[in-house]
Amino acid sequence: MGEGLPSGSGGSFLAGQPMSERIECKPTQWFLLRAAAMLLMFGIFAGMFFKDGKWGYREKNVSYYTWRAVEEAAAKFGEEQSKMTPAEWKEYVESQTLDLPEDRSILPVGTPETLPWPALLADYEVMKEGMVNPKKLLFDRYRDEVGMKYDAPDKAFTAGKIFEQWVVFWICLVLTLGALFVLLRTISRKMVLHGTTFQPAGGKPVDIEDLVRLDLRRWDGKGLAFAWAKSGNGSERKIRIDGLTYGGFKKEEGEPAEKLMEGLKAGFSGELIEYETEDDSVEAPEA
Repeated sequence: MGEGLPSGSGGSFLAGQPMSERIECKPTQWFLLRAAAMLLMFGIFAGMFFKDGKWGYREKNVSYYTWRAVEEAAAKFGEEQSKMTPAEWKEYVESQTLDLPEDRSILPVGTPETLPWPALLADYEVMKEGMVNPKKLLFDRYRDEVGMKYDAPDKAFTAGKIFEQWVVFWICLVLTLGALFVLLRTISRKMVLHGTTFQPAGGKPVDIEDLVRLDLRRWDGKGLAFAWAKSGNGSERKIRIDGLTYGGFKKEEGEPAEKLMEGLKAGFSGELIEYETEDDSVEAPEA
């Protein structure tokens, strides 16, 4: 793992004698960077889907229907070029409108009921030059002239597709808010061991003497441990000790999480749960 892991739970301490120094384990840079990256990623996705649902897909639909008009004009001009004068062609183009869909919800808000064909299509000479490549010389030229942001998609986006953008936007927004909540909550927390008092990252402080069990089976592998403390009503409360998120195990920083765990174990007298490891230092008896 990026923050490093404890090399072993067997530190130098005397059981029953807690450390007197104050040990603080603040959120690690590894966790904060990861949480910030998740927040940024989900935030960007939410913005992208909001943009497509609100404006993008609708504006792309206008591009699509405009390109269809250009295609239709190019086909008509190819058929009628020798039959129509420039004036007749201009009159014909000016009488045409885009073939817009009945469902106006897939178009930008405020789109007029009818939209004329692009004005440049009425220019006879422009049409003659554009017949070589209508997409580039007619449609793309028109886009540049009017500042149309989007190229024409292969097909129009339906109302269902636009609705999908809103659904994914809300999902991403919830994930963004969730990542922000976790980041802010983690920043405001820390683990502290001072004398016999342990302050976990969440919940009330607890005296080490009130700890009845300490589970270290995932400490060496994942930097994660659990403790159970006596409650006033005779029950027990579970405490999460996340050394990878708080403190960390970097040697150059003094392995704060491992140091805190050694302090806990030094004053702990309850049930210790950990994996049994074979002692390599004990030689097998000779046959």
